[in-house]
Amino acid sequence: MVIHVQGGFFVKHEPSFRDSVDLMFNRAVALMDLSPGLEEKIRVCNATYTVRFGVRLRGAIHTFTGYRSVHSEHLEPVKGGIRYSLGVHQDEVEALAALMTYKCALVEAPFGGSKGGLCVDPRAWEEHELEMITRRFTFELVKRDLIHPSQNVPAPDMGTGEREMAWIADQYKRMHTTDINGAACVTGKPINAGGIHGRTEATGRGVQYALREFFRHPDDVAKARMSGGLEGKTAVVQGLGNVGYHAAKFLTEEDGLKVIAVIERDGAIHDPHGIDIDKLRHWIDGHGGVAGYPDGEYVENGATLLETECDILIPAALEGTININNAARIKAPLIIEAANGPVTAGANDILLDKGCVIIPDMYANAGGVTVSYFEWVKNLSHIRFGRMQRRQEEARHELIVNELERLSRDRDLGWTLSPGFKQKYLRGADELELVRSGLDDTMRAAYQSMREVWHGHEGAKDLRTAAYLVAIRRVAASYRAKGL
Repeated sequence: MVIHVQGGFFVKHEPSFRDSVDLMFNRAVALMDLSPGLEEKIRVCNATYTVRFGVRLRGAIHTFTGYRSVHSEHLEPVKGGIRYSLGVHQDEVEALAALMTYKCALVEAPFGGSKGGLCVDPRAWEEHELEMITRRFTFELVKRDLIHPSQNVPAPDMGTGEREMAWIADQYKRMHTTDINGAACVTGKPINAGGIHGRTEATGRGVQYALREFFRHPDDVAKARMSGGLEGKTAVVQGLGNVGYHAAKFLTEEDGLKVIAVIERDGAIHDPHGIDIDKLRHWIDGHGGVAGYPDGEYVENGATLLETECDILIPAALEGTININNAARIKAPLIIEAANGPVTAGANDILLDKGCVIIPDMYANAGGVTVSYFEWVKNLSHIRFGRMQRRQEEARHELIVNELERLSRDRDLGWTLSPGFKQKYLRGADELELVRSGLDDTMRAAYQSMREVWHGHEGAKDLRTAAYLVAIRRVAASYRAKGL
């Protein structure tokens, strides 16, 4: 695909997103000993349902096209988001469903892969109109069991959020009034509709935990031609939506990362001294874009800032952001794919030849499905995390603190606890802390499984190939356990 010629690279064509996923799959299985039949079973998409439905809006009937694709049912239910975009098409949905299969396997979430999409511009419709569209789309999927707590569980994606998930859950429960587990038919719901604390921030938080784990390994950091930790490193963030915003916010506030550029649809803001992420996000919410933001230099052609000198590039928007046209000019030695498929297969080869390290989307943005798993479990158990044990933990901690203080008094040691320690130690973990703990553990374990293959398998020259190898092995093991 990539042909080296004097003075640079020449690529015959840029593969589609689906072709890119298939290409990376093929590169991985070429390093494995799978039977041709099992290899084909894992690769192909099991089924894709296309629906075209009409909704009466603004005095006329409007027809919408939607998709729900199921890639693999080696584990059920299958899991994957629903996106609203005019760019949705069947190939994209099937590629994203495949990526979900491998992503769930990599982070050991017990789901198969699925994905959905609706060809609609959510900004073109009023809220009540979008609700009517969503409920009708949900009806078409539910009646075919393509939304069901034990078979197919959607989540938010591009163009959707808590609001749409609440509508989907309510529509499902209207159609299945006796299903006690109805709230588990979809994840990413608002807290007061059966959601879980930490879900909105989950994908961005997962990006933070992924970078933290990467920087815990000096050998890996050295491969990216860097040293030390996250503090003081510079970053460029492309897309300040839900994922990009939370990743940038947590990394700057908690890890000392300096975001020097933010790229949005209408341009970009550049400030070598660092950007106040909350302030910029507030400006975007109020003005619809970054144009006019007073703190920093406005660059109308924001895509050019992908090529800015920085330590870490965080593409957090659409697929194909980094492609054969700009890959050779990317200067960041480390890229973490916060979005799905932001680096094309052609660009991937160019970047690897340059010595760039890419933390792949399959791992980097798995925080969303991980916390969705926690929400699904919460809905099935009908109890919030921490409710049973939190106060018991506090009581046990208080026993220890009281005994230490008694010993100090009895022996006249004059010993006292550090300021603030007692308050922090005595407080039991609430649901948000437990969710973050589970996500952190998941991201650490998944990275270590990738890293082991990256350093131990001769053919795994990069983290993406290592991720595919780990995921495909686990999917294959599930199929073999079924007797296939």
